[in-house]
Amino acid sequence: MTATELVQAYYDAFNAGNMPAFLDLLADDVVHDINQGERQVGKATFAAFMDKMNRCYRERLSDIVIMQNAGGDRAAAEFVVHGEYLADDEGLPPASGQTYVLPAGAFFEIRAGKVARISNYYNLGDWVAQVG
Repeated sequence: MTATELVQAYYDAFNAGNMPAFLDLLADDVVHDINQGERQVGKATFAAFMDKMNRCYRERLSDIVIMQNAGGDRAAAEFVVHGEYLADDEGLPPASGQTYVLPAGAFFEIRAGKVARISNYYNLGDWVAQVG
């Protein structure tokens, strides 16, 4: 599977809400750089992060464009997040089912056919303005 195909499978599983398939695409020692936040390491930590995300947000990604480098070990994606804020997330405004549309992007490192690192980026101020 090419880096582009791997990242597409990652987003397809995300959009389908198929967390087992989604997590299966990650290396055991995956590095997750959270937008404007901390770096987390490990598949179990990533799964816990996704449990919180799925409790607080319902999101679907559209307009996904994926690029990869010539070596196939790096990829980038640009997309639009269509979401609903379902439950309060610590340090953020109260949730009441607000909807949002947010451009975003991500960078990937690929190792042995798995996602070894993902760094997500979006404008948190824009999101807060939409749900605040």
